[in-house]
Amino acid sequence: MSDFSFRELECFLAVAEELSFTMAAKRLHLAQPPLSRHIRQLEEKLGVSLFHRTRRSVSVTDAGEAFREEAREILARVRRAGEAARRAAEGETEQLRIGFVSAVLSQEMVGVFSRFRESFPEIRLDLRDRLPSEQLRGLADGELDVGFIGVAPEKPPRDVITKSWMRESLMAFIPPHHRLSDRKTVSLSTLSGESFVAISSEAAQAYSSLVRNLCSEEGFQPRIVQEASRAQAVAAMSVTGSGIAILPASLHRLTGNGIPLRLSGNRKATVEYSVAARQTSGPGALSFIEQVGESS
Repeated sequence: MSDFSFRELECFLAVAEELSFTMAAKRLHLAQPPLSRHIRQLEEKLGVSLFHRTRRSVSVTDAGEAFREEAREILARVRRAGEAARRAAEGETEQLRIGFVSAVLSQEMVGVFSRFRESFPEIRLDLRDRLPSEQLRGLADGELDVGFIGVAPEKPPRDVITKSWMRESLMAFIPPHHRLSDRKTVSLSTLSGESFVAISSEAAQAYSSLVRNLCSEEGFQPRIVQEASRAQAVAAMSVTGSGIAILPASLHRLTGNGIPLRLSGNRKATVEYSVAARQTSGPGALSFIEQVGESS
């Protein structure tokens, strides 16, 4: 089998993600005939069909699915190698691209950054505000080295490892003038039948599932009337009376209407946060998550 080219891999991934030769060509700023030629050459080199093609649709074959993950990793590694070479040529130090959710930026997280900088002053931290779903994609694609992803998913992307690092209390964000707004604490079970506003599952699937599971354990399913991708927006919705929100206590500083949330048996409602990295990340990323565990 002949070696395949970087461009052939780019073309394959674009078609596999767009499921359209036309859209893939547009994305790559390439005419469709050479795109098709690259795909055909790649299939000939591999000796397999990567796509099922009809006049109206394109789908990835089983062989294509198996090849996609490896192809994505190859491209990510080549891009990281190029970036490392550029930094070395310009005299820059190693950098870690770290995703975090600004809504839950806390003193604990800032402390992690500060301690790491003291231990590894030669490594520059490049912080990027990303939704949990964006962080997981960034880790899988090699665009991020580390991610403070919030609640860990049940099935992380391939090659992504997670590590718990801290817990935070959950609060019920009650609209002003609501019958429960003057409570010192509120039981989750008393919120059955109320209208809820929530973080969308597309933005933070694991957190959304956590809230739904907590409600289910208390005997009801939340009636969600409005969603947003950012926790800050959900907190603001609660203030404007759109509904009740279940959010981390750190959001209380923004709106002031959060009330400590209790579960059955007078248990405190909490959320556990995780940090994630790729198993194939460099030593800097792995040192970072090891230090997070030690300092949390």
